[in-house]
Amino acid sequence: MSEKVKETAREEVEKLRALTVDAARSTAYLYPLKGIAYFFTHRSLWKPLTAKLAPTMTLGVGVTTFMFAVTYLPQAAFLAIFNGPLAALTSILLVLSESSTIFTVLSKNFFIEEALLDTFDGTLLTRSQTELVSQGRDVKAGSDPIGKLGKLAKKPFARFAPKAIIRYFMYLPLNFIPVIGTALFIILQGRRTGPVAHTRYFQLKGMSASQKDKYVEDRKAAYTSFGVVATLLEMVPFAGIFFSFTNTVGAALWAADLEQRSNTAPSLRAQAAAAEGQSTGVQR
Repeated sequence: MSEKVKETAREEVEKLRALTVDAARSTAYLYPLKGIAYFFTHRSLWKPLTAKLAPTMTLGVGVTTFMFAVTYLPQAAFLAIFNGPLAALTSILLVLSESSTIFTVLSKNFFIEEALLDTFDGTLLTRSQTELVSQGRDVKAGSDPIGKLGKLAKKPFARFAPKAIIRYFMYLPLNFIPVIGTALFIILQGRRTGPVAHTRYFQLKGMSASQKDKYVEDRKAAYTSFGVVATLLEMVPFAGIFFSFTNTVGAALWAADLEQRSNTAPSLRAQAAAAEGQSTGVQR
């Protein structure tokens, strides 16, 4: 039995190592940071955020303040049983995560759903992905990427699913494990957040549910690494709304790069085939 346990542990460690290597190679974890830089240097992308800034900031401050006032001390006292002195820190992370989840549910359903969609599509337009965006909405003439966005064909951001909040509370007990538990909790949240960030991209590509699932599974390390960084940014008190938009910009930049690579690969194959044909002709 002990040999079986050791073998299983070795297999899990090897899987984790492989996923970590894949995540590092993908560099997907850099896209939330790229989104911040790109957002700051492209003022035209600020319009959706500024239009919704006042109500969402008020909501974020209210939710975070309420959660710390009501839930921090009880949770810190309970976590102290498991985490000892670290409970003060892990409780802060836990309350921030809870506040972020509640804020995300409320804001994305009632305040910023369309603003995030416009930000994603507008970012794609700045990267010359007009054909891709036109699969989901009208694109008008002009130089302003947000101003070019016309009528939507479909809205990709679904209302918050009860399954997601149930899964969130199932993961909460992980925070009882000092340090490692909180890290696992954030990783699991990131594993869900990563693919959600590309919901619009999957729709524009016309992927079915099974195609999307396979696409994500083949790139699960990349999506998890993106989701972990995005989750950590959105957990920052009061700045979560800002990072929701920059994460959306980062997700769109990633989608644009994926499109460029997929379009370049067939072109390179065609060039290689043509070169091979010419070489064969010369030999003859």
